[in-house]
Amino acid sequence: MNLFRLDASIRTHGSHSRQLADLVEYEWTDVHPESRIVRRSIGTEPLPSDAWASAAYAGFTPEDKRAQAQIDAIGMAAALVDELVEADALLFAVPLYNFGVSQHFKTYVDLVTTDPRMAAGGAPALIGKPAVLVTVRGGAYRAGTPREGWDHATPWMRRILEDVWQLDVRTVEAEFTLVGVNPALDEFRDLAAQMRGEAEATARSHGRALASHRSFSAEDLDQGTR
Repeated sequence: MNLFRLDASIRTHGSHSRQLADLVEYEWTDVHPESRIVRRSIGTEPLPSDAWASAAYAGFTPEDKRAQAQIDAIGMAAALVDELVEADALLFAVPLYNFGVSQHFKTYVDLVTTDPRMAAGGAPALIGKPAVLVTVRGGAYRAGTPREGWDHATPWMRRILEDVWQLDVRTVEAEFTLVGVNPALDEFRDLAAQMRGEAEATARSHGRALASHRSFSAEDLDQGTR
């Protein structure tokens, strides 16, 4: 059994998305201690921002006329998709940055979709594969908050993973991760601690479901969100 894990945080220490993803991974390795875990940290080792354009235009260029940059980009996209296809389960940890999707994750998704196995309009090579998406937000964006609707990342990521790539996805979400960092949020310490506990419980639950390689049940839904 193989697990693919992607981290998009620009931090290695103090990263809330990594910490929650660690809980998911712990549950996986508890069931599959001998499993292989393939890691890709696109936040600290970003993909070239121009690779997507090179790979995309290569698709309209005869093979014998492709520039070296196009050849390299095609190879890079194929390697990324190989990692996804060869894994039995997938774990994506992507924080909210500036109200939108991480540029690192957007570049990753764009490059992956240039590979014929994941091209738009066809059946993606990952149909039905189990996955967990971990995402964290420094403030609060849920319904009823002043910034309701400001999270432009989570809906997009779910659309890609669930509808375009057709993965069997469950989501772990944590908010108020800047409480304790930003003094303006000190009044929300208790609420932030409660939210953190809920997110950690969800991460463990989804990690166990991921490890069992089964469809997520109604019991899982009670402990998390899709």
